Amino acid sequence: MKLSKVVCMLAFITLLGSGCTSYKQSLYLQNEQVLNESLEGQLYDFRIMPKDELTILVSTTDPEASAPFYRKIGQNKESSNSNTVGMQDAKLLAYLVDNNGYIDFPVLGMVKVMGLTNRECEALLRQKLQPYLKEVPNVTVRTSNYKFSVLGEVNSPGTYTTDAEKVTVFEALAQAGDMTLFSVRDDVQLLREDSLGVRRIYHLNLTQADIAQSPYFYLQQNDVVYVKPTRAKVRTNTFNSNSSMWITLLSIVTSITSLVLAISK
Repeated sequence: MKLSKVVCMLAFITLLGSGCTSYKQSLYLQNEQVLNESLEGQLYDFRIMPKDELTILVSTTDPEASAPFYRKIGQNKESSNSNTVGMQDAKLLAYLVDNNGYIDFPVLGMVKVMGLTNRECEALLRQKLQPYLKEVPNVTVRTSNYKFSVLGEVNSPGTYTTDAEKVTVFEALAQAGDMTLFSVRDDVQLLREDSLGVRRIYHLNLTQADIAQSPYFYLQQNDVVYVKPTRAKVRTNTFNSNSSMWITLLSIVTSITSLVLAISK
């Protein structure tokens, strides 16, 4: 009797401990005092990479003077359209950054922009355009194809685009409907390709607050975030997919057992 009580108590303690562990592993940003104790801030700047598409607008007080430096859809780069009526509402043509980090800009030709922030790219174009204009032009650079993918144990996996210049891993997960309760939060995988085409996988522990200090906290163009399922989810899916087979096998065993018992009588 005493032995059975001890066994039941040990089983209860084990179950309780596993439940606590599961709950703790499901929480984001634990140990936030790490951030409170940090004295260094990190301001993230998006940097232009190959295959980015840039929307660039050049404007001056004289619209005709700045017209040669931007193109709308369907307009050849060699054409200089002095008729600026309606150009404010025209859809600007995006400039594709090639594998070497250059864009083919009207009049200026090939300009290297890889590795620059949008603000640095604006300053560079202003400098190069200055000799062609009577005033300092206003240059606006925006990335028009910023996208990332979220796969695995999330509620809405898929590829997402955004107009923002910076996206955190949590914002990406929010776009994908957040992780499910059957996700591994302490080992989220980030697949990233650098400017040389080298692909690497980085492992992120989202249960700890110091993830906000990680160099991979902010996503880059074409990043892929993969959330792994827990072992329990895999076992459940495996059992569900094989349940019909097990039921059939159990029925066969039951029938054979009943037949053997009937013959033995």
